[in-house]
Amino acid sequence: MAKRLLLISNSTLHGSGYLDHCADEIQSFLGKEIKSVLFVPYARPGGLSHDDYTSKAKERFAELGYDLKGVHEFDDPKEAVRKTESVFIGGGNTFVLVDGLQASGILDVIRERVLGGMPYIGTSAGSNVACPTIMTTNDMPIRQPHCFNALDLTNFQINAHYLDPDPNSTHNGETRETRIKEFHTINEIPVVGLREGCMVHIEADEILLKGTTGARIFRKDQEPTEIMPISKLEF
Repeated sequence: MAKRLLLISNSTLHGSGYLDHCADEIQSFLGKEIKSVLFVPYARPGGLSHDDYTSKAKERFAELGYDLKGVHEFDDPKEAVRKTESVFIGGGNTFVLVDGLQASGILDVIRERVLGGMPYIGTSAGSNVACPTIMTTNDMPIRQPHCFNALDLTNFQINAHYLDPDPNSTHNGETRETRIKEFHTINEIPVVGLREGCMVHIEADEILLKGTTGARIFRKDQEPTEIMPISKLEF
């Protein structure tokens, strides 16, 4: 079966509530036949407990018409992934998230299910881990996972919350673009600088940029290019 992914840059957009800016896309993506969502709270934004983070997601998904449960609530996380209709991995710290996925043993199980057609939704760190590695995340490595390998469901990397340089800033440090170009001195894979308000929707081999803001595409030894929703991405 064809893989299906909705990879969202951010869970909260300035001026709106949790998942408000992408609620319609989530409903359209999951449809009416899917009823259950398995939530992975391992990224723990702001140090939230798994229970508190899951409660927040559960309430929002209930408003959208879906029954959400946290993977940590099950005695066997692998079996929970095998039986669920869909998976949602929330944002937070990408290093903490990958460490949790590796420790629980569900990384490969999620990948297997998604390649088998199970819908996958990610926000921020949850979008980062859909990529081959987490080497283009913005997060501090506050926990050391076994390795940087992630779900490897895409043929590109994501830099979520991508920020353009501020022309009025006096800051002389590295910009996000500088860091991505540094990544490309060693790595070949393209990087999608996904601005807040944007998301990547993958259906089989079709990759669409959706949302309200554009994305910046970085390829090794090439100048970055701009794309706007709704546009096809080809790598």
